[in-house]
Amino acid sequence: MTTVLRVNMDEIDDELLRDWKARYGSSMVELRILDENENGDTLSESEFWAIIDSFDWTKEEEEDIMKPALHQLSALPIAKIQQFQDILSYKLWQLDGQAYAAALIAQDGFLSVDDFLYVRCAVVADGKSTFEEVLQDPEKMPIEYSFESLLYLATDAYAQKTGEAMTYLPKYNFETYQNRSGWKKA
Repeated sequence: MTTVLRVNMDEIDDELLRDWKARYGSSMVELRILDENENGDTLSESEFWAIIDSFDWTKEEEEDIMKPALHQLSALPIAKIQQFQDILSYKLWQLDGQAYAAALIAQDGFLSVDDFLYVRCAVVADGKSTFEEVLQDPEKMPIEYSFESLLYLATDAYAQKTGEAMTYLPKYNFETYQNRSGWKKA
């Protein structure tokens, strides 16, 4: 079970840390430091898809297609930019599996880990209905499309907002073969 603890930095001392160690033992801890002007709200699933839905498919270049989304995302608090990356990483991780890769393997005779990742990006970039359709029916995986630039949307938004590179590791490793349950032999 996840426990959320909110505390001001000036209240953290050795005694509090000892208490947390006693209570939570060897549990994984995630620290999220909020700017004073951030209220800690989380990015909802619907907000994630609304950002994706803002893509301008009348444009030809991926960066131009994503400009409206980049503008929206960079206007959000840093925590929400990071949460966007977390949600994206989970969606890509969910599509990482043998069943989803089968069409690419059948077409090429092998699996390019990068190409497979970029095809998964295209599924997410195409919106919630496409994502859910492919998630439920891996045979609908569109092998003729890719959308690598989606991987950089959150980092670009962070850089636009702060002028710095984002050093944030998302919750899920979306690289090919990282969803071990998706690659188990039957």
